[in-house]
Amino acid sequence: MRLAGLLLALSMAPAGAAPDATARIVSTAPSLTEILFALGLGERVVGATTYCNYPEEARRVPRIGTYIQPNLETIVSLRPDLVVIESNPIRLRERLEGLGLKVLELDQRTVSDVFGAIERIGQASGAGDRARALEVRIRSELEEVGRRAAGRAKRRMAFIVGRTPGALEGLIAVGSASYLNELIRLAGGENIFGAVSVPYPKVSLEEILARDPEVIIDMGEMGRASGMSEAEARRVVELWNRYASITAVRERRVWAVTADLYVVPGPRMAQAARELARMLHPEAER
Repeated sequence: MRLAGLLLALSMAPAGAAPDATARIVSTAPSLTEILFALGLGERVVGATTYCNYPEEARRVPRIGTYIQPNLETIVSLRPDLVVIESNPIRLRERLEGLGLKVLELDQRTVSDVFGAIERIGQASGAGDRARALEVRIRSELEEVGRRAAGRAKRRMAFIVGRTPGALEGLIAVGSASYLNELIRLAGGENIFGAVSVPYPKVSLEEILARDPEVIIDMGEMGRASGMSEAEARRVVELWNRYASITAVRERRVWAVTADLYVVPGPRMAQAARELARMLHPEAER
């Protein structure tokens, strides 16, 4: 009832042409928020999700709920000219359009998708030139990572994006359909679950022991965005140190990382690729 009343009030507001057709934008995913800010559109972002924490300025944007549970009443109350959403399983586009809102729905499952999202957001917001410049910069940085990795031996690796806190149980890894799999290859790695056709498959510790990765990157608990202390990182490494049969453990190439940089497919892809390359071949940094 409250939502219906709000829609009626907005429909009765005085009409008038806005100086910019997308002066007020709501973002429903951290990756989209990062793109908007990278394009210099931060001042237009009037709503973002609970997990939109980068860049720092994004923390001050009013919250509209989460990716899976957005608050439609809050979104409507912000009077957006455009709502930017990621393809999702909750029919968000249809629901928002049913409320009379303009929606831009984007895929970001692959590196190519991310570039497409940057381009389409640029077109929709009148920032096409900035979008093209951003794409050129990111492509150049990714190519540089690839050039540096080209002469190095590929190292088998596992990237764990989620698990039971404090235990090597409930493991979720990067599979072939994730954009992270592309970055792993670019950075000089060979994903031991790269033949699994889903983005983030559930895997067992026994599978990891059998496939014997040379590098393990462990993101620990899913949803942890940033701020891992040295003590926390040591505890993660100690979990794996119990399994000395794994090459990554014996050669001290188990890395504890936080989610923020890696699970947000957006303008920081090249930074993520550089960090992957550093962890795959730390000796190259010496």
